[in-house]
Amino acid sequence: MRGTKKERILRVLLKQPDGALSIYRIAKEANCTHVWVLKYLRTLEQKNLVEKTKVKDIKGLFYYWKEINKYPLHREYNIQDPIEILKKTKLKFALTTYYAEKYTQKYLFPSRVDIYIKKLDSERWHTLLTKNGLVGKGNMRLLIEDEHVFYANIKKGGLRLVSTPQLILDLLREEGVAIEAAHMLMEKEYHGRIR
Repeated sequence: MRGTKKERILRVLLKQPDGALSIYRIAKEANCTHVWVLKYLRTLEQKNLVEKTKVKDIKGLFYYWKEINKYPLHREYNIQDPIEILKKTKLKFALTTYYAEKYTQKYLFPSRVDIYIKKLDSERWHTLLTKNGLVGKGNMRLLIEDEHVFYANIKKGGLRLVSTPQLILDLLREEGVAIEAAHMLMEKEYHGRIR
């Protein structure tokens, strides 16, 4: 749970990096105690990434987040027209990586559909996707992560996308040209505050 709390705090800080949030507000948004937030902010201050609740080094904080982040549990499928399935389902999800980037800045070729889902829904997703395709390495990946990953998600094109900070992290994890897209998105989102 400790790593999960850290990531929740980072997600909240990077969503509003200007220092306007109080420690209590961050605790509420991250669903953890204000004592935990205060302790973790001190750790981040020692690394020269934040000052109180203001992010000093946005790029550095993203790379720190990538370093402490463990890749989520996942399952892969090969599905014909996965976006249409997503538009029709009532199951909760948040689109990330290539397709989320396509709906955000249109730089990458959307080669795979990656979505975060709730752990409790994983069997329902499996049933839905096996009715419409095959199990195994393919064009769709279900990511099972702490539900805070749905924090501040965005609706675009009839789909739910992860928040911009979560998308940037996920693109950084993908490596290759996705890193370039992550840096472009950082620049766009944080308007020249990148070192």
